Amino acid sequence: MDTDSPGNHAGYDADPTFNVTGFSQLHDDGTGGAVPLSLFKLFPFASCGKGNTFEECQTSLAGRKTLRKVLDDGTPDDAAEPGYFASNLSTGVRVELTSTRRTALHRYTFPAGTKFPRIVVDITNDGQQSSTDPLMDLDEKTARVTGGARFAGSFGPGRYSAFTCVDFKGDGYDLGAPTEFGAWLGNFPVKQTVSVTQLYTGFTDELGALFTFKPNMHGHTIILARVGVSLISPEQACANAEQEIPDFGFEKVRAASRAQWSELLGRVQVDSKGVDSEIVDLFYSSMYRTHLSPADYTGENPLWNSTEPYYDSFYCNWDTYRTLFPFMALHDPATFARIVRGMINIQQHEGWLPECRGATVKHFIQGGSNGDPILAEFFVKFQQQADALSVRADALYNALLADAELQPPNWDLQGRQANIWKTLGYVAQDVFERGGTNSKQVSRTLEYAFDDFTISQVAKALGKTSDGQKYAQRSENFNHVWNANTTFPGRKDIAGFMQPRFANGKFNFTDPRHCSIHDPTQSTCFLNAQRHDGFYEGSPIVYTQYVPHDTAKLIELQGGVDAFVKRLNFIFDEGYFDSTDEPSQQIPFMYHYANKPGLSTQRSRQVISEFYNTSTNGLPGNDDSGAMGSYVAFYLAGLYPLPATKQFLLSSPYFPQISFRNPVLNTTTTIRANGFKGNPTDGTGGHVFVKNVTIDGKPWKSNCFIEWDAFTNGSLIELQLTDDIGVSCGAGADAIPPSLSTGGYD
Repeated sequence: MDTDSPGNHAGYDADPTFNVTGFSQLHDDGTGGAVPLSLFKLFPFASCGKGNTFEECQTSLAGRKTLRKVLDDGTPDDAAEPGYFASNLSTGVRVELTSTRRTALHRYTFPAGTKFPRIVVDITNDGQQSSTDPLMDLDEKTARVTGGARFAGSFGPGRYSAFTCVDFKGDGYDLGAPTEFGAWLGNFPVKQTVSVTQLYTGFTDELGALFTFKPNMHGHTIILARVGVSLISPEQACANAEQEIPDFGFEKVRAASRAQWSELLGRVQVDSKGVDSEIVDLFYSSMYRTHLSPADYTGENPLWNSTEPYYDSFYCNWDTYRTLFPFMALHDPATFARIVRGMINIQQHEGWLPECRGATVKHFIQGGSNGDPILAEFFVKFQQQADALSVRADALYNALLADAELQPPNWDLQGRQANIWKTLGYVAQDVFERGGTNSKQVSRTLEYAFDDFTISQVAKALGKTSDGQKYAQRSENFNHVWNANTTFPGRKDIAGFMQPRFANGKFNFTDPRHCSIHDPTQSTCFLNAQRHDGFYEGSPIVYTQYVPHDTAKLIELQGGVDAFVKRLNFIFDEGYFDSTDEPSQQIPFMYHYANKPGLSTQRSRQVISEFYNTSTNGLPGNDDSGAMGSYVAFYLAGLYPLPATKQFLLSSPYFPQISFRNPVLNTTTTIRANGFKGNPTDGTGGHVFVKNVTIDGKPWKSNCFIEWDAFTNGSLIELQLTDDIGVSCGAGADAIPPSLSTGGYD
């Protein structure tokens, strides 16, 4: 459902004060940027104007917009479940939606007494109203509409083509041919026209088709609309619709969608005894959102012919590599493998792995070459299954090397600024090259370092020892932007920050508060070619913590364990932790590396308590294509991943027991929290701290992390809980989670 709200353009809009403008077939989930997709809206009219004539129908977005019915509690009269959505409009029309992969099915129930039920098909209005080159034809006998247009990418410079095919059928009666038909331009339907060529169209006009149908004289007037979509052609959109929903069976499609979602979500089972139902709902709704993107566009790639899967809506890897794909590895590796195959295929045809992508066009990169940790996450965990899943190890590794070694024509859209990275070991603030913007120098340096770490792990897995050492060494390049002499304003005891650096080795200065909620200049750190502060969507105080592969080295740089813990506490206590943005996601769990896992457990639970719930405002910001959903799901499961490794940081789950079924490994791994006594409402205190871990009945070496072997073996992981926040990782030297500089990951 699309509305005219300015504040929620890539998710459900629960504010009933804004008008519904249509029900479109394609959306991205939880993104920023311009309004994405929102193509080929349909809209029902119970009546039009004073005379209720065809010509009076207000077909434009502004003309047709309508409020929803509102319930007694002030909320809109809407309902939803996976695979189904319903809304009751103030005009008395009930709207219901369900879908298959490339086809939507709408069901419109018109109010009793409707004489002229009408439906608008909107060809040109995407979320940005960016369309050009529209095509549309309608069949006056069958009411089939075919058409399409070219549209602008919502977070980049590209344009793409999309097409649709719409058919109608009466539900419970013979709909017959439309009694009135015509193309429309703005608010002017022109009866008897069948093509846009019969209108005087301009550059970005609003246009589409309008039909009047006969009502059901013996019951409710219910009209079904089947809408196929394609990025190839209108003909393929029709073929998709006919193949996927041949009989217009709404309840059949809805049941099949529900069953598909139930099987997928059912791979993770929780014991809800003693758990607030809100937490259960939060877990599964978060898990649900991790499966909306990337989108399976297989068979819909207009750019080249390939037998490989094609996935799109990587929007963006910088958001999702941290938690979404590691969560997918736990329960859906077959889909993960298909996504990886599709990414490799894009690299083979375009030269570099996709980064931020939508509807086949490149979008602007936010971080580094963050496709690297996605491929590495898959291979490190599924090397033994890669052949069976049709993922070629050599092709995967070549794709990683392309990102690491080859500088693209425009590193804002793919790849990295590789040349300066290889020569200096950091992105210098004062070096301008033709191949992209000179911005985000510090955050890109930190991201490139982690990208190279993930490549080193694949190299080691493949027995490429020298490459493993090379990329592990390059992953330590974060040291090049560490300035020990930078202190936090007014706090000389908090010393050392990641800072921008010139090519001659001298440091510049960016206020550690920059881009935080306490930034005196109120900067945002979003994309801007003039911005030379060095950071993207994260303050220096947050990004200074971002060395996930070598936190031991970071502790050393920051003055030791006590100073490190003091800094973490400062980040939380002074409000610098940013729950809305991905660079902060790991910070609550970083106390693990200081041998204080109880503090990680409490901080992570406080984050959930303060920022995440199932209310209308239950997300503190964008969901970012499931990035926040997977983050919350991990926290609720008592885990936090480090991509491209075999380690998961361990806390306590919000459930007495949680089990992950992995269909590819044919295993079920269960985490059982012995002594579970519920979850403190505010996240503070409670009987939730892990004091002991056994795996399959045997003592485990650490209370702070578990390894992938537990999931490949289908193990029972038992945690003994306590109310003592002062628990440790354990007695042995290997109880602290691994870091590169201390010999971890070898």
